[in-house]
Amino acid sequence: MSGKKVLLIGNGAREHIMAEALKKSRHHVELYVVGGAMNPGIKALAEEYLVADVCDKDAIAEFASRVRPDFAVVGPEAPIEAGIVDMLLELEIHSASPLQTVGRLESSKSYTRDLLEKFQIPGNPDFKVFYNEEGLEDFFLELGDDYVVKADGLKGGKGVKVSGDHLNGMEEGLAYARECLKDSGRVVVEEKLIGQEFSLMSFCDGTYAVDMPVVQDHKRAYEGDEGPNTGGMGTYSDANHLLPFLTLHEVNEASDMNKKVLKALFEDTGVYYKGVMYGGFIATAKGVRLIEYNARLGDPEAMNVLSLLRSDFVDICEGIINKTLDQVTVEFEKKATVCKYVVPEGYPDKPVKGEKIEVGEIPEGVHAYYASVDQRDDGLYLSGSRAIAFVGVADTIEEAERLAQSAVGSVKGPVFHRKDIGTKELIDKKVEMMKGLR
Repeated sequence: MSGKKVLLIGNGAREHIMAEALKKSRHHVELYVVGGAMNPGIKALAEEYLVADVCDKDAIAEFASRVRPDFAVVGPEAPIEAGIVDMLLELEIHSASPLQTVGRLESSKSYTRDLLEKFQIPGNPDFKVFYNEEGLEDFFLELGDDYVVKADGLKGGKGVKVSGDHLNGMEEGLAYARECLKDSGRVVVEEKLIGQEFSLMSFCDGTYAVDMPVVQDHKRAYEGDEGPNTGGMGTYSDANHLLPFLTLHEVNEASDMNKKVLKALFEDTGVYYKGVMYGGFIATAKGVRLIEYNARLGDPEAMNVLSLLRSDFVDICEGIINKTLDQVTVEFEKKATVCKYVVPEGYPDKPVKGEKIEVGEIPEGVHAYYASVDQRDDGLYLSGSRAIAFVGVADTIEEAERLAQSAVGSVKGPVFHRKDIGTKELIDKKVEMMKGLR
């Protein structure tokens, strides 16, 4: 069988596992990569690796024109917003990632809220989009002390501020909303939802969607879900592809929302949404509500779901591109996963950078994925963001957690991680909370 050439854009742990999934294909993949830094895990799998800004159209166009891949796939959100997928299409290179106009699902919080409202898709909280200060104070008065302020645009998971967690009282909320207005001319203010968050990602070919196992992410930096928001400190999934605090009905509500949004996007823009649709949801006393959408695989969630993928990732990507996803068998192993990130001391606000780390022997049954590290001649250095993800896969969450936890200790240097992700204590608290709400 002749090989396939695939262009992968991105250089984090998510892209490391994407690269691994592509290389496992029966299609004998030749991998060509454009990444912002040299990821040692991806480099070992690639034919050629260009270090360049992942939003640099000229550099990517030149590289892609020379390589002529069969298709491309984009890991991070910034190149989608920057129109890299559109630029590649002009070169007649198709991508298993969405075009810029439908990628607004992630890059514009206001567009997504308005889309759900326009097409009467249930799932929105009480919200308003403001383009100036008119009515802003009145809406805060209406919401009281339970509000969320969302900056419009890509903020790396750090643009959302929640009352009681990041902001106290109406004055601080108003001040942040005004800051967002000044910054981008738009801000979304909405009611604060109480419940448990979960991620449901779907492969989409524009009309057809296939769900992946449900995952829970832990955004907060410190144990017990304390501290500042991060890009995600770790995640877990259960062997039955639900989560201990979720009902099948709630997962179906989220799945239904993804499918309705997929249809609405085409009706609204005339463009098919092709790629991964990642819904961040919250199970509340009143049912499932949408927190936000992302237009790509989650990081860390990619590590949970792709670790379980039994089907050929190249077949899935081509099904997305050719609108034949309904003809592809998409299967995931019935196993539990726990992913834990090792991050630099001081992360996310004042992370140490340029410090050397050493990775010892990784226990059997654990996968390591490199993220924000720089491979130099004399070893690995921290680049200032999440460094390495360790994934345990087992029959139970407890066993998967034990595996992941046994591996994080193998990293020596100025780093830390959250020990509580995937532990029985933390999960039991979440189950009790939902029992109380229901």
